Amino acid sequence: MTPAEDLRLDWRRGGAAALALVATLVLLGMVVLVAVTNTARDRALGDERRAYDVTLLTRSVDSSLSRSEAALGRFVLDENAEISGNIYYAQWRLAGQQVRQLERLVAKAPAQRRRVDELRLLFTQRNLEFSQVARSVGGRQKDYGIRYYYSAGQAKTGPDLRAKLAEIAAAERAALAERVKTTQFFAARADRLTDYLSWLGVIVGLFAIFMGSVAVQALRLNAASRREAENETERALLLEQAVAERTQELSDANAALKMEAIERQAAEAQLRQVQKMEAVGQLTGGIAHDFNNMLAVVVGGIDLARRRLDGPRREVMTHLTNAMEGATRAAALTRRLLSFARSEPLLPERIDSSALVDGIGDLLDRTLGERIIVKAELADDAWPIFVDPHQLENAILNLAVNARDAMDGTGTMTIRSRNAHMAANEVGDIQPGDYLVLAVTDTGCGMTAEVRERAFEPFFTTKQVGKGTGLGLSQIFGFAHQSGGEVGIESEVGHGTTVSIFLPRTEAVSNVRLHPASQVRADEELTVPGARILLVEDDPRVRTATVGALEDLGYEPIACAGGGEALALFDSMEFDLVISDVIMPEMTGPEMVRELKKRRPDIAVLFVTGYVGEGEGDDLIGHDLLRKPFTVSTLAGSVAAALDRRPRPWSFQAESA
Repeated sequence: MTPAEDLRLDWRRGGAAALALVATLVLLGMVVLVAVTNTARDRALGDERRAYDVTLLTRSVDSSLSRSEAALGRFVLDENAEISGNIYYAQWRLAGQQVRQLERLVAKAPAQRRRVDELRLLFTQRNLEFSQVARSVGGRQKDYGIRYYYSAGQAKTGPDLRAKLAEIAAAERAALAERVKTTQFFAARADRLTDYLSWLGVIVGLFAIFMGSVAVQALRLNAASRREAENETERALLLEQAVAERTQELSDANAALKMEAIERQAAEAQLRQVQKMEAVGQLTGGIAHDFNNMLAVVVGGIDLARRRLDGPRREVMTHLTNAMEGATRAAALTRRLLSFARSEPLLPERIDSSALVDGIGDLLDRTLGERIIVKAELADDAWPIFVDPHQLENAILNLAVNARDAMDGTGTMTIRSRNAHMAANEVGDIQPGDYLVLAVTDTGCGMTAEVRERAFEPFFTTKQVGKGTGLGLSQIFGFAHQSGGEVGIESEVGHGTTVSIFLPRTEAVSNVRLHPASQVRADEELTVPGARILLVEDDPRVRTATVGALEDLGYEPIACAGGGEALALFDSMEFDLVISDVIMPEMTGPEMVRELKKRRPDIAVLFVTGYVGEGEGDDLIGHDLLRKPFTVSTLAGSVAAALDRRPRPWSFQAESA
């Protein structure tokens, strides 16, 4: 080959190499551009998916909240209470998980993260409203639960929650529109670059012939790589088989754990049912025992008095006095049961605890005896509280009697008061806030851990037979919870006991008048002779007895058995006072009085009842109330107080713990 031919060949080789290098660089550049474009498109597509996920998740949160609220409504109305309660808690937890997932999805979007933070605050506020409803219904305060549920339904939190979800979804949809445009832009750009790569591939294909020798070598290398890939594939199959076997083992173990959890839940449910039945049996047995004892005294005393009517008056009066004492004790037991069940209507007012404790000092001294030293360590700046003073004094007296019995009649009892700020569940189920703490401490024998656990159970007592019913602490427990507070016990064997009553601080001013039966002493028989009284009582025996008592007191009673008849009588003549039972068929006492007030707003009203549920308590505020059973003197004082509406000194009778 001549030098000229060598030169041409070298030129061709150099030119081909240069062209190959340029083509390779262009190809690499195009590949990089396509990769960048595809990455941008994938990122835009990912943003689209995230936007769709956020939009779908907002709808899921709204749906979970709606189902939870509906289940709570059924739970409040006792429609399959256990199932509805479980659905409510499950749907509410699901909504909480969805809100957390929403927080994770918008973590990189500052504006959306701010909206979700606001959503979280609304969700927490809504949880507090619903928790109050569920706690009231779970604590057998159905009527409070209905009122709280109605208040929650009227609150702005629910609409604000849904509005915030709609705002988040709308913002995400707006962002989604921009992301769709971005995706379309990068997709079109990727398509154009792909076309360019296709043309460049044609050009590069022309160089394939020139690169034939390189292709042959590549084939040999490809064959070697194929053999190596086959070996790697075989090893991957073996590894996949081992992973599948291990996954199956884990699946079997998980299924076994689920079955074990189901069996454990069933066993726990059965245990709870057994405990409930045991508690019901203990309660009914204690009630039957105490009431039979008291009825034996009443029946025996009346029977003996009837047999000796022609005998000495002193002997007849003795038997009648014993019967009256038994009936009074039965009435006291009924009030304790109502307090324990939180069905005793409270007549609260704003009181100074220090003044209240000072006012019962003499009563404590007479009740406890001279061998018990009573000390009072009261805070000068004690916060005011809004409670029923009769129930609070009765609670303190019960604690004092328990302390006396624990000290065997000799020792020191200290009553302390202090202000305290409590965290949630710091003592029992107490809510966070400011509380006044009234604590009664004794130097007695103390309690064991087992006794402390059962101290608030009804009819549970460690006293000797005849020294207590076991309802003292349970009554205090019911009063504290009904007043929005809590009770705590600190005790150690041989080192005494401290029982603390936590009552919420208040700044409210009471406009509730005191219980008229408590305002008038039993020995004050006040009357307003000649007053015409409308008596509404569905029980004929109680109606006859009450009419006789009113006639003996010089009144003119006109009796009827129901609300409809009472309205007709009220329209036909003038009355000075209406005495009505609370619970009656067809129309309750408060419902009837509301109709009477429309006809004559200034009519005096006296309610008489043996039981008042929580739902009726608010309807009785502002009216006089007389508790069954009552004596003629108590009736006289209550009627006179209702007629002239004059405030009278308040007092209470101590009930034995």
